Amino acid sequence: MITEQQRHYIMSRIRGKATKPELLVRSWLWKHGYRYRLNVNSVPGRPDIVLRRYRTAIFVNGCFWHGHEECGKPSIPKRNTEFWVTKIARNRERDQRNYKDLHDAGWYVSVIWECQLKKNNIEATMRSIEHALNTHLLEMYKCKNYNNNTN
Repeated sequence: MITEQQRHYIMSRIRGKATKPELLVRSWLWKHGYRYRLNVNSVPGRPDIVLRRYRTAIFVNGCFWHGHEECGKPSIPKRNTEFWVTKIARNRERDQRNYKDLHDAGWYVSVIWECQLKKNNIEATMRSIEHALNTHLLEMYKCKNYNNNTN
């Protein structure tokens, strides 16, 4: 068991921007030719990564902080449980509200979870993001009357 001072020190070192998972995603995108902006205030929800050309917002979520239930990692701390349950629930509600606002504004939203960026599956995760980006780009620019042009 760690002391309250040790816990305070650990928690004070947790960053909200430029986290290791976010840096992995940014590095992969840049190496593969995708150019982006970070934490753009003018985009609803202030996504971690914004690809304007693709009208896409990418959120890189930590499994604990955003309550990712599928990976099994986010267990609630035994101390101050009520605080953590409330905090994580608020984070999840805010996330859903941000995703809806972006979608309503015509943005494509992609969420990458920390657990999806493990060494054994980062390439597959990023390839699926790449596929989604390209599919979305094609949908944005498709011609409506292309198939109706018969002469």
